[in-house]
Amino acid sequence: MVATVRCEEIANEKYSSFAANEEWCELEAAVQSGPISSFGKKLSSILKTCLSGYDGEVLYFDEGVRSAKRKQLEDKLLQLVQPAFQSMLGHIRSGTLDKFKDAFDKALSGGEGFSSAAHHCSKFYMNLFDEACADAVIEQANWDMSKARDKFQRDIDAHIASVRAAKLGELTAIFEAKLNESLSGPVEALLDGANNETWPAIRKLLRRETESAISGFSDALYGFDMDEETKEKMLASLENYAKGVVEAKAREESGRVLMRMKDRFTSLFSHDSDSMPRVWTGKEDIRGITKLARSASLKLLSVMAAIRLDDETDNIESTLTLALVDSPSNAATNRSITNHDPLASSTWEQVPSSKTLITPVQCKSLWRQFKSETEYSVTQAISAQEANKRNNNWLPPPWAIAAMMVLGFNEFMTLLRNPLYLGFIFIGYLLIKALWVQLDISGEFRNGALPGLISLSTKFLPTVMNLLKKLAEEGQIPATNNNPQRNPVGASMNHQNGVSTSEISSTASSGVTSSGNGTEYSSPRKEE
Repeated sequence: MVATVRCEEIANEKYSSFAANEEWCELEAAVQSGPISSFGKKLSSILKTCLSGYDGEVLYFDEGVRSAKRKQLEDKLLQLVQPAFQSMLGHIRSGTLDKFKDAFDKALSGGEGFSSAAHHCSKFYMNLFDEACADAVIEQANWDMSKARDKFQRDIDAHIASVRAAKLGELTAIFEAKLNESLSGPVEALLDGANNETWPAIRKLLRRETESAISGFSDALYGFDMDEETKEKMLASLENYAKGVVEAKAREESGRVLMRMKDRFTSLFSHDSDSMPRVWTGKEDIRGITKLARSASLKLLSVMAAIRLDDETDNIESTLTLALVDSPSNAATNRSITNHDPLASSTWEQVPSSKTLITPVQCKSLWRQFKSETEYSVTQAISAQEANKRNNNWLPPPWAIAAMMVLGFNEFMTLLRNPLYLGFIFIGYLLIKALWVQLDISGEFRNGALPGLISLSTKFLPTVMNLLKKLAEEGQIPATNNNPQRNPVGASMNHQNGVSTSEISSTASSGVTSSGNGTEYSSPRKEE
C-alpha cells in the first residue's frame, strides 16, 4: 500500500513537471504554427527524460506497483502530447499534398501524359509522406500510422480525380465546340436550299464529322488510362451531342419555315432562270410559274416537317402534295374516298413524335398563311401583264378590221378613183404622226386613261400651234436653185428643185417644238 501511494505521488509529480517543461511548451507552441524538423526525436527525448526520472525514484518499491504506475504515467503523457502529434501529422499531410499538386500541375503543363504524371507524382509524394511521418514518430508511442497514410492517399486520389474531371471536361468542351462549328453552319445552309437530297447530305455530313471527332477524342482519352466502359460512355455522349446539334439547328430553322418559303417563292416567281428580275411582258405563263414556285416552297415545307437522321422513308411530301397542291376537284374526290383530311392530325405516319418538327395541322395553317401572303405578288404580276398587253396592242380586234374592210369598201374605191385624196390623207397622216410623237400619247396613257386625257388636254393646243408655226417657217424658206420659186401648196411635186411636198411635211412634223418641256427638236432638210 505504501508503494502504491508513493509511486502514484511520484508519477503525478513527473507529469506536472513534464507539463511545465519549458522545452515541451516551446515544442507544443511551435507545432501549432507549422511542421517541426525532428519532432519525433525531440519529443521522444523529453518523454524519455521524464520516465527515467520516475524510474530512478521508484527503484526500491515493489516492482509490480511501480510498473503499473509507470504505465499509467506513460499513457497520461502520451495522451498529453497526442494533439501536438496530430497537428504535426496534419502539417505533414497538407504540406506534402500542396507539393504534390504543384508537381502534378507542372508535369501536365510540361506535356506528360495524365496517367503517367499521376502515377509518378503519387508514388513519389507518398514516399515523401512516409519519410516525414517516420521523422515525427514518438518512440514511446505505438500509434498506428496507416489511417493517416490512407487519408493522405485519399486526398491524392481525390485531387487526381478532380483534375481528371476538369481535363476531361475541357477536352469534351473542345470537341463539342468543334462539332458545333462544323455542323451548325452547313446544316443551316442545307436546310435553306431544301430538296430531295437535303437529309441524305445532312446524314453524310453528320457521319463524317462525328467519326472525325470521335477518332480525335478517343486518341486524347488514351492518356487518361480509363476503363473501356467509361471511355465508351464518353464517346457515345459525344456522338449524341453531334446529333443534338443537328436536331437543335433543324428545330431552330423550322421556326423560320414560313419566311424561307416566302423567300423561295419570291426568288423563283420574280426572277428568271438566269436570276434576272422578271419583266411581265404578256408572254409569260403566270399560272405555270406560280405552280412551280409554290411546289418548290412546298418541297421546303416537307423537308422541314421532320428530322430524318435515320435511313427511313416517309410519305410527308406526298401527303402535303395531295392535300395542298392538287386541284380542288381531286382533293375533294380523295377526301370523299378516305372520309378524312390527311392533314387533320398531330402526327405523321411512320414518323415518331420526337422527330416531328411541324405537325400536319401546323403545315396546313402555314400553307394557308403562305398562300395569302404571296397572293398579292401573283395579282400584281397579272395586272402588270394585262397593262403591258394593253399598252402594246393599239390595233382593233381582227373582227373589227374585217368589218372595216367590208363596210369601207366603197370609200376605198373612191380613193382609188380620186388619187388627190391620197395626198391629203398622207399629209394628214404626217400631221397626226407628228402630234403622236410630240404628245407621247402611248406614254401618257400608261398611267391610266383619265390622267392621260387630262395631260393631253393641257398639251394639245400648244403643240398644234407650234406645229403650224413650224410649217409656216418651212414654207417661207426660199428654194436653192437657179430659178427659185415658192412651191404651190396643192402641188404634189416640185420638178425644179426635186423636193416633194411629203418631204417638206415630214421635215416640218419632225421639227416641231414640244411645248411640254420647252425643248426644240429639229431635223435637217432632206436633199437629193
